[in-house]
Amino acid sequence: MARSSTVADQLVAQVVAAGAKHIYGIVGDSLNPVVDAVRRAAEDGVDIQWVHVRHEEAAAFAAAAEAEITGALAVCAGSCGPGNLHLINGLYDANRSRVPVLAIASHIPSTQIGTQYFQETHPDRLFVECSVYSEMITSAAQAPRVIRSAIHHAYGAPGVAVLTLPGDVADLEAPAAGTDTLTRPRPPRVVPDETDVAALAEAVDAAKKVTILAGAGVRGAHDDVLALADRIAAPVGHSLRGKEHIQYDNPFDVGMTGLLGYGALQAAMDEADLLILLGTDFPYDQFLPDDVRTVQVDIEPTRLGRRTRNDLAVVGDVGETVRALLPLVQRKKSRRFLEQMLKKHDRAMSGVVGAYTKNVEDHTPIHPEYAAVLLDEEAADDAVFTVDTGMGNVWSARYLTPNGRRRVIGSFLHGSMANAVPHAIGAAFAARDADVPQKHVIAVAGDGGLSMLLGELVTLVHYQLPVKIILFDNATLGMVRLEMLVDGLPSHGTDSPVVDYAAVARAIGIPSVRVEDPTQIRTALREAFSHDGPALVDLVTDPRALSLPPKITRQQVAGFTAAMSKEILGGGMGEVMAMARSNLRNVPRP
Repeated sequence: MARSSTVADQLVAQVVAAGAKHIYGIVGDSLNPVVDAVRRAAEDGVDIQWVHVRHEEAAAFAAAAEAEITGALAVCAGSCGPGNLHLINGLYDANRSRVPVLAIASHIPSTQIGTQYFQETHPDRLFVECSVYSEMITSAAQAPRVIRSAIHHAYGAPGVAVLTLPGDVADLEAPAAGTDTLTRPRPPRVVPDETDVAALAEAVDAAKKVTILAGAGVRGAHDDVLALADRIAAPVGHSLRGKEHIQYDNPFDVGMTGLLGYGALQAAMDEADLLILLGTDFPYDQFLPDDVRTVQVDIEPTRLGRRTRNDLAVVGDVGETVRALLPLVQRKKSRRFLEQMLKKHDRAMSGVVGAYTKNVEDHTPIHPEYAAVLLDEEAADDAVFTVDTGMGNVWSARYLTPNGRRRVIGSFLHGSMANAVPHAIGAAFAARDADVPQKHVIAVAGDGGLSMLLGELVTLVHYQLPVKIILFDNATLGMVRLEMLVDGLPSHGTDSPVVDYAAVARAIGIPSVRVEDPTQIRTALREAFSHDGPALVDLVTDPRALSLPPKITRQQVAGFTAAMSKEILGGGMGEVMAMARSNLRNVPRP
């Protein structure tokens, strides 16, 4: 006798109709009906796969990266109680990154809810803050519309939608309901108001020195923004998320600001008389000038004015706004400000950012900046980089070169550790489905992040995913170390035992090499990239290498000095001297 269709079957059919190809998670009792529905659908030839990760947090990160790469719905799942609670960190990341993810949070039996039953939590409440939609399915009749609504919210926001599904409800016989009413409309054109565009043109024409700070919202508007920059002689800087969309083929580039910053953007903003924020919600207001007239253009009105002054706010898509603005603004006759900032940027890149990459082929421990440059040179032109939060973010921001085809994915808004390898899992599955196995998926990991979710190395072996882990292994939490020093605190609790992660990876079945000699880096990278499956290159880098932001305050200098004094008084003179030797060439000079 044929098995009747269940709510779980209907759920799987609807997510497949919405474009999902994978469900990342760990099997567990209350989730069993959903997992079995995936099995049966796959056996019937449906293009859906259950991906067994080792931690549900990794499941959510993987789904986020897949959704980022494909733009299609990605799905993760967790069993009742602790299982789906583990999803929460990755879901915060996905929701803040505004990617379409559906999370299936299975629940205890419906008759036991509210009785303090074993593993009882309330997922429909818990996930409200990290989602755009969170509802519980309590009956078979309710299921089709709630599932559709969740999918539409995930695509429409975009963001995370959470479905709480008791195991017994998932196993109920489903009512007759097709999936043909699922819709994935094309994104609308969000055109700015003509009056606002005219006011923006007036502000640009009145300004002598204009600077543009571009964020992720410039995606798809690269040529339009550069045409505007050329017309108004404006240097163009970018946020970390905007880097891949605007820096390539950009003759007006002046780098980044913020904790990860480099180049001349900070000077270009401070010395401008008009700052235009294009599609960026750059969070660090201490790096944004409060005495410069500022215009913000964003598709999302709730972001306007929440970081810095807004003398003019324009609601609209960046591309639509810039295209409407171009015919209205006059070409700047003087390009002196732009030329000054470009020269300043060139000096900064060669004198500060480039300092660690020159004459260091024989320096040990390995300068991480030098290793990042070699990685940039050896990686494919269409590589997807997933980068850990911390110093990995810094080296990637400063030394990975975008070209319009490369992607860089990280926990750039949520700032979670341990995201690089899980993100790479999702990116690798996306690449495999796109039938482009030659694409490099490169996890730029730190030893702190890798060790936190070390079990996901097993996932890479399980599915033979061609993820190349480039490990910047300094046996310390480098970014935290820097934060403590600028706050006047000697580093404490930041160091880790020295671990041979190459040996650990080899024991799991991943070809790996540990590199301590900088002359061996390039060969190690090439061998890893030529391997068909996963590979790991463990680069033993200088733990004392610090990243100095482009804007250093008196308070930070005082804090650093106080911290060094405490190190000396505590008997750490050797540590202080070693840090000075590691960073002297990276200290900005007048």
